[in-house]
Amino acid sequence: MNPIRSIKGTHDILPVDSHNWQTLESIVRKICARFGYNEIRTPVFEETRLFSRSVGEETDIVSKEMYSWEDKDGTSLTLRPELTASVVRSFIQHNLGRQAPLQRLYYMGPLFRRERPQKGRQRQFHQFGIEAFGSENPEQDAEIIAIAWHILDECGLRKEAMLQLNSIGSPKCRLAYHDALKNYIRPNLDKFSETSRMRFEINPLRILDTKAEHEQKLLVGGPTVSDYYTDEDKVHFETLKKFLDAMNIPFNINSKLVRGLDYYSRTVFEFTSPALGAQDALLGGGRYDKLVEALGGKSTPGIGFAAGMERFLIAMKNTVQQSEESNIDVYFVCLDEAGLSTALSISNELRQAGYSLVSDPLRRSMKAQMREANKSGAKFALILGETEMETDSIVLKNLKDGKQEIIQQKNVKDELRKLTN
Repeated sequence: MNPIRSIKGTHDILPVDSHNWQTLESIVRKICARFGYNEIRTPVFEETRLFSRSVGEETDIVSKEMYSWEDKDGTSLTLRPELTASVVRSFIQHNLGRQAPLQRLYYMGPLFRRERPQKGRQRQFHQFGIEAFGSENPEQDAEIIAIAWHILDECGLRKEAMLQLNSIGSPKCRLAYHDALKNYIRPNLDKFSETSRMRFEINPLRILDTKAEHEQKLLVGGPTVSDYYTDEDKVHFETLKKFLDAMNIPFNINSKLVRGLDYYSRTVFEFTSPALGAQDALLGGGRYDKLVEALGGKSTPGIGFAAGMERFLIAMKNTVQQSEESNIDVYFVCLDEAGLSTALSISNELRQAGYSLVSDPLRRSMKAQMREANKSGAKFALILGETEMETDSIVLKNLKDGKQEIIQQKNVKDELRKLTN
């Protein structure tokens, strides 16, 4: 029988890599706590209509990439391809808006899209993200961007990262801009790809997100959304820029930045990094003031961002030195079967006292066990043999400098405390 392998586009996170994942996760949790954000966890599958209504029927995610199936009762279910819609669904379902006028939430977890696997993008991938509900004011936008900036800083990525910033205006602004953009594109529409021609009919703004070089050239000289801002749009965007300046967060105005999903309005942003190559987006987000209402809730403004954790870890590997220091305090070497009960008793006492400890359950030779102790990166070794059992003693060896001493078994915890404090 051939061995079973992982599904294409999925990968195992092995122990050699999990430390880096834990480091990133702890940074996200620490920064979110500083800003008063609380974690929310939603199911990995939802009703399909949640994503078709929020993300948009004609987006690639909904039309091509979702993993969907029919449940036994006929309901169409989908593995979540993004998390904002799930968080909004939960916000509505549990009446979170009634509990407090402002809800600050963050999440981490796996998502699923059936797209071509590539570096940093798998069919099962992981994201962390932020969502804030309740405020339509630009200081809320500034706070969201500041959280991203602080996470990048803590991960060692801030110096190379650049904030790309734009405002795509309010719905009223975009109606006028859509007409102007379509009028500009129409004479050359046959030169655009089938995807762009479809976007032309559904949401022409997304044509600006094209990666095709010849299409980018065709868009040069076209109208910009800023020409159609309402007075409120202008004030909101100018105030946000002022707040970012006050926090010393540099940014670049990118009039072509629109984001890929249909629910965004006004502020949109990305942090990019050259460490990722051509596909350089580290994280991205924006404001979605109409999404809660579109999914059946009370009209509530919202803004957030999401970041691919695999892409973050690639960038972190290229820019900072990952720690390989062991977290093992003690390696217990037991040389006699008669001493196993004593070894287990001492080990249990040390773990209860907060020490990390491993031992060898293979009953190997002292040489093999000491080799494993050094390989583990443990700071100390406890060696228990026949002689030590007879005298109720034990050998405590410092694996960093090689020094060792014989101590009483009852004093192990106290002696370790002296050496580690």
